[in-house]
Amino acid sequence: MQAAALPFPPALAQSGSSCEPDADRLALLDSPDEWAVFSQPCEPSAESARELWESQVVVRGMHCAACSLTLEQSLLGVRGVVRAQVSAASGRASVVWSAALTRPSEWMAVPQALGYRLLPASDAFAPDHGRKEARLALWRWLVAGFCMMQVMMYAFPAYITTPGEITPDIEKLLRWASWVLSLPLVFFSGAPFFGNAWRDLKHRSISMDLPVALGILITFAISSAATFEPQGWWGREVYFDSLSMFVFFLLTGRWLERRLRNRTAGALDSLMQRLPDSVERQGQDGHFERVAVRRLRAGDVIRVLPGEAFPADGQVISGNTFADEALLTGESRAVARPQGASVLAGSHNLSAAVQVCIEQVGPATRYAQIVSLMQRASVDKPRLALLADRVARPFLWFVLFAAFTAAVFWWGTDPARALMAAVAVLVVTCPCALSLATPSAMLTTAGLLARNGVLVRRLQAIESLAAVDTVIFDKTGTLTEAHMALHNVQVRAGVTAAQALQLASAMARHSLHPVSRALVAQAGKSGLPEPGPVQVTDVVEVMGQGLEGRLAPSSSSPGPCCMGHVRLGSARFCNVESRPGEGMLVYLADGLGWLARFEFGEAVRADAALAVAALQAVGMDVQMLSGDREATALRMAVRLGIRQAQGDCTPQAKLAHLQALQQQGRKVLMVGDGLNDGPVLAGAHVSIAMGLAAPLAQAQSDFVIPGGQLMLLPAMFGQARRTMRVVRQNLLWAAAYNAVCVPIAVAGWMPAWLAGLGMALSSLLVIANAARLAHRMPQEAGS
Repeated sequence: MQAAALPFPPALAQSGSSCEPDADRLALLDSPDEWAVFSQPCEPSAESARELWESQVVVRGMHCAACSLTLEQSLLGVRGVVRAQVSAASGRASVVWSAALTRPSEWMAVPQALGYRLLPASDAFAPDHGRKEARLALWRWLVAGFCMMQVMMYAFPAYITTPGEITPDIEKLLRWASWVLSLPLVFFSGAPFFGNAWRDLKHRSISMDLPVALGILITFAISSAATFEPQGWWGREVYFDSLSMFVFFLLTGRWLERRLRNRTAGALDSLMQRLPDSVERQGQDGHFERVAVRRLRAGDVIRVLPGEAFPADGQVISGNTFADEALLTGESRAVARPQGASVLAGSHNLSAAVQVCIEQVGPATRYAQIVSLMQRASVDKPRLALLADRVARPFLWFVLFAAFTAAVFWWGTDPARALMAAVAVLVVTCPCALSLATPSAMLTTAGLLARNGVLVRRLQAIESLAAVDTVIFDKTGTLTEAHMALHNVQVRAGVTAAQALQLASAMARHSLHPVSRALVAQAGKSGLPEPGPVQVTDVVEVMGQGLEGRLAPSSSSPGPCCMGHVRLGSARFCNVESRPGEGMLVYLADGLGWLARFEFGEAVRADAALAVAALQAVGMDVQMLSGDREATALRMAVRLGIRQAQGDCTPQAKLAHLQALQQQGRKVLMVGDGLNDGPVLAGAHVSIAMGLAAPLAQAQSDFVIPGGQLMLLPAMFGQARRTMRVVRQNLLWAAAYNAVCVPIAVAGWMPAWLAGLGMALSSLLVIANAARLAHRMPQEAGS
C-alpha cells in the first residue's frame, strides 16, 4: 500500500495501547480522510463497477494456516467485501472492499468477534502497540515454566524409587501438590488454547488450538480423577508432568516461532517502516517546529537531521550531505546529495543537517510505490502454499478422527492408555509445518532481495525463476542506460577535441534534449570548467534541428579559426556535408563551416557484459530482442557476447518469438524496461522490469530492479534455487514428521510431553530452515 508507511492516525495513536480495539476506535477509520493511511483506490473489476479500495492490514491472534482460511471466509461473508487474502506466514491480509456497500469498521469487526484483530498496517507499528499483549504472553510462559519445574520435582521420586518405597501418604501429598500447581498452568498459561478452541466451536470452524485444547483438557481430567480416586476405572496413573511439559513446550514453540517470523517475514515489515513519525517543518516566521509527517504538503520546507529518514521526495535547498538509498535504487554505497540535488522518501540522511523543499508526498513518492509492491508480495500465496492451505483443514479433521480411533482401539484393554494415545495424536499432529514450509522460505527471500535492490511482486515468481533456462533481454533501457554516450569526436584543423566539446557544451546547457544532456555530462567528466571561458549568447533551439547562437564578445575563442556565429545539430541544420557513422551524428559549425562532429551511441550498462557472461556460464541461453535497427542490435550483441539477437522487432514480434521458445518447452525469463514490453513481459514464464523508465508498479512484471543492476540477475537465480531447495526440505520434513509420529502416537508409544515437544519443533524447524535464506545473496546463478 502506498500510504502504509505513513504514521498511524492520531486518534488511533492515542489508544494504541489498548489490547482490544473497540467500536469507537474502528469507527475512526470510516472517515475517507483516514482510508489513505492503509488503503488505496483500485480499478473497478469486471464484477463490480463500484468504487473499490484495497486495504492492507496486520492480523493479530492467528496461529496456523486454518486460522487464515477461517479469517478469509469470515471477511468474504461481509457484504461489500470483494476479495480477501490472508497469509499465515506474514500475519498480513489484503482486503478489497466497496465504499458504496461497507466501511472498514464493519469488515474489521467481523473477525474481531472470532478472536482476531485487524489493524491498519501503519497502526500496527506504533511504539506501544502490542506491548500489553506481549507482556501477558511472557507471563503465561514464565508461569508455565515455573509450574513445570515444580511438577517435575514432585514427579521425580516416582521415577527413581521402587514400588512401595514411597509411603501412600507421601505419594498422595506429591500428587495433590502437582494438581495444585497444574491449576495455574492449565487455566492461566493454557487459557489462549481454550479461548480459541471455544471460538472455533461457536462458529463451527476448526484450527490447531482445538485438538491442543482437547489434549490439555483430557490429560488434566484423567490426572485429576486419578488424584481424587486412585481406584477408578481410569487407573491410578497421573500425567501432570507430561501435561506441564507439553504446555510449556507449546508456549515456548509459539514464542520462538514469533521471533523467527520477525526475522523472516518480518524482514519485509522492517523495510516498509522507514519513514519517521515526525519532522521539523519551517513555519511562516522562519522557525522550525516538529510536526507529523502526514501533515506535510508539496512546497513545505523541512529540516532533516543526520540519522533521520527523508519523509518525502524533494530537493535540497540548503546544506550538503550523503544519503543511503539502498532500498530505493539498489545503490549500496552512500551517494552525495549537495545543494540542488534530489532526495527520495525513505532514504536516510547520513552526514549533515539539510533543508529540503518537498515536491512529492504520500502515494506519489517512489518509496510509496515500493511499499505497495512489497505489501502485495507479503500476502501473496504461492501455488504450493495454496495447496498446503487446502490440505490444512481436512488434515485437522483427520487428526480428530485418528485420535478417536486410537481411543476406541485401546479402550477395551487399557482405558488410561487409550486416553493418553488420543492425547498424543491430538497434540503431535500439526499441519502448521506443512503450511509454513513454502511461504516462510519465499517471504525470507523476498526480504533479502528487497534489501539488495530487487522488489518481488509475486512470490510464485520465485519458484518460476528457479526453473528458467532461457533469458531474453530487451536492448534499449535494459542492456543500455537511458541516456546517450559520446563515443567519438572529430575536429577540423586548428581545433582540439576539448575546445570543440567546451563550445558544444556551452550551447547544450540551453537545451533539455538527451544529446545536449550527454554533451554537458561529457564535459563535466572531462574536467572542463563550468561555465568556462567560452560563453554563448542568444541561443535559440530550433525544434527537431538543433541550437543556434553567437559567441559572446568577451568570450575566449575555443580555437584560432572560430567565428562568432555557431550552430549545433544535424548536418543539414549546420550546412555541412553528412558523413557516414555507426551512431547518432551531431555537428558543430561556425561561420567558416564544419568545426566538429560528435558521434553518439547508447551507453551500455557497466555490468551488462559481466551479467551476460555469468548467466551463460551456468548454462543459460541468453538472447536479445530489440526494436532498434538490425545492424545496431547485432553490434550490441557482439559487444556483449550474446550469440543470438534480433533487431527491428515490434512488440508483437517479440511476443511471437517468446511463444515459439515456449512451444519448444523452454522456461523463459524476459528482462525489459517496461516501456513497450508489456505483451512479452506478461507472456513470459518470469519477467523483470529494469530501472525507473516506466512506472515502478509494473502491471506485467514479477520483479522490479529500480537501480537497474544487471549483475543482480545471476544472484537472483542462485537465491531462487536455494529457496526451492529449502522449500523441498521443509515439505519433506513436514510430511516425514507426520508420517512417522502419527502411527507412534496411535500405538500409544508416545507420551504427551514428547508429543508437545514434537509439535513445537515441527514448526520451529521449518521456520529456522527458512531463516537461513536471510543471511546473504549467492554470487553464482547455480548456487
